[in-house]
Amino acid sequence: MLVDGPWTHRFVGANGSRFHVAESGSGPLVLFLHGFPETWYGWRHQLTALADAGYRAVAVDLRGYGASDKPPRGYDGYTMSADVDGLIRALGERDAVLVGHDLGGLVAWMAAAFHPQRVRRLVVCAAAHPLRLRTGLFADPRGQLSASRHLLKFQVPRYEHVLTRDDAAIAAQLMTDWAGPWRASAEFADYLAHCRQAIQIPQAAFCALEAYRWVFRGALRPSGRRFVKLMQQPITSPTLHLHGAEDTGVLPRTAQGSGRYVAARYEWRLLDGVGHLIQQEVPDLVNAEILRWIKD
Repeated sequence: MLVDGPWTHRFVGANGSRFHVAESGSGPLVLFLHGFPETWYGWRHQLTALADAGYRAVAVDLRGYGASDKPPRGYDGYTMSADVDGLIRALGERDAVLVGHDLGGLVAWMAAAFHPQRVRRLVVCAAAHPLRLRTGLFADPRGQLSASRHLLKFQVPRYEHVLTRDDAAIAAQLMTDWAGPWRASAEFADYLAHCRQAIQIPQAAFCALEAYRWVFRGALRPSGRRFVKLMQQPITSPTLHLHGAEDTGVLPRTAQGSGRYVAARYEWRLLDGVGHLIQQEVPDLVNAEILRWIKD
């Protein structure tokens, strides 16, 4: 999973765990958080572009993914947002621009709510605010609930063995369904092979599913109700929200209502002809949008 390129691989201790990061460039810190079932490598185009523009670009393997530690616990929103807080400090910075996609986007929303002093600016790709996603799952059964039916399957005990069966065929099919027109490219085939290999690392599939299982388990527990209450506090980081018009994983109509939770400047951009993996489907456009937002 440590793919060679114009970046440096190293390990950073934060929040009681060891995280693998790929780093390029120097300057103000921009921290990238990947989605399911991906790794840091999903940000390869952004690492080089941001470094060339004068920024310190760092992409991390989230807790449980890739070459990072895979502890049996800690996949709740509180701990994963604290991971971000710890990573920024472990990288020697007081704050950072936070860029998150899919699951990483959810973690980015949570980090901005729970640790606002660490998030200078926020860029969210293909991820609704957690409370907006929650509303979509309950209020839009033919839309977002249907699009998220894989999350219900994730609740089945030992489903990680199903997910990784036949060279992670189910994970591959999910990514193919989400990818939009990009799925026909040779680059997608190569990236899909990378992700299939990564999710089959021992314990990686279990850890990946635990983050989604916590959402359902926590809904009935005091910690879950407290989480909802805390997430209702307004986001104070200026937020750019990028979403693909052809996204079948997180529907645009679900994500679009996220701005109600942002008290700072908020900008919504819907990208025509783009699916769920937007930073890879149209990397030049996403790079330009990130740079525009953090330079503004």
